[in-house]
Amino acid sequence: MKKGILIICLAGLLASQTVLAEDSQAAGLPAEVVRVQPSTLEHSLTAIGVLQANETVMIRPEQSGRISEILFTEGEQINANSPLFKLDSALYDAALAQAQARARLSKLEYERAASLLEKRVGSRTDHDAKMAQLRVDEAEVALARTRLEKMTIRAPFSGTAGLRLVSPGDFVAIGQDLVELTDMSTLKVEFSVPERDLQRLSNGQAITLNIDALGGQQVQGNIYAISPSANPNSHNISVRARVPNTEGLLRPGLFARVSITTERNDQALIVPEQALILQGAQTLIMQVTESNQVELVPVTTGSRRYGEVQILSGLEPGAVVVTAGHMKLHPGMPVTPIFPQPVAPEGNGA
Repeated sequence: MKKGILIICLAGLLASQTVLAEDSQAAGLPAEVVRVQPSTLEHSLTAIGVLQANETVMIRPEQSGRISEILFTEGEQINANSPLFKLDSALYDAALAQAQARARLSKLEYERAASLLEKRVGSRTDHDAKMAQLRVDEAEVALARTRLEKMTIRAPFSGTAGLRLVSPGDFVAIGQDLVELTDMSTLKVEFSVPERDLQRLSNGQAITLNIDALGGQQVQGNIYAISPSANPNSHNISVRARVPNTEGLLRPGLFARVSITTERNDQALIVPEQALILQGAQTLIMQVTESNQVELVPVTTGSRRYGEVQILSGLEPGAVVVTAGHMKLHPGMPVTPIFPQPVAPEGNGA
């Protein structure tokens, strides 16, 4: 009696499983899918660079002397041609006065010789000698004046004064370091790219810099110079770009990550990498038709980024492709598409 009941129960269980399997096959196996929509795809180059000052120079005297006055404050913004240092110029003042006195005397002698020659009393030789002496003395005046002017050391361009290395009263020699002057209104960044990417670069091209020292803050710049030759050892091309520094946050020497967008496609078709099926040299995608059946579609792939692949041909915008469960599916088989659930905004929990 118990055996008969057991047999009846097993038969009922098998029948119910068969009905469930048939219903499942009729409805189609569940399959994770995504709908392919046009999106933006950018091709970019990345490099590492270091910020450099637009202009920087170490101020050095062209003549030796004792510093009589310092006319700037460390860290101060300096305008071009502003005086920075004054050296004791007493000797050069005297030399200029002496040269001017000689020039005045030579001028008087020349004018007298010219007057005599005009009256046909003086000789042409004496006239020419006086004129030559006047030219020599005038040149001595110009030389003395130039030497005197160089006792005041001026800024060659507008910039920020660094930390001075001398004090008032110090005697400085020709070429001695006095202070560094740096123009940081605009910075430069130099970086290298492989020679194969040379055709993707051009003057004026925009770049993006990610500055680690500023918490990853991004700044924009533009390429202004590309080296005409490649490095024979690394086969890289050196590139320079300018970066505005109107707010003064950037400093020379900071580390920068450079990104250059070389191409932008706003209608690119992007699918997850797991949607691809490789069969030999062919790449396939399992697409869901309007009747919820799957079919294998050969595609041509393009660029890749962070687990996604660009589809160049084989798919149309709006196509539904399978991203998981390929092993259980075959062409012509019905499926129940399961689209990814949208991520709920944070803070909206019950």
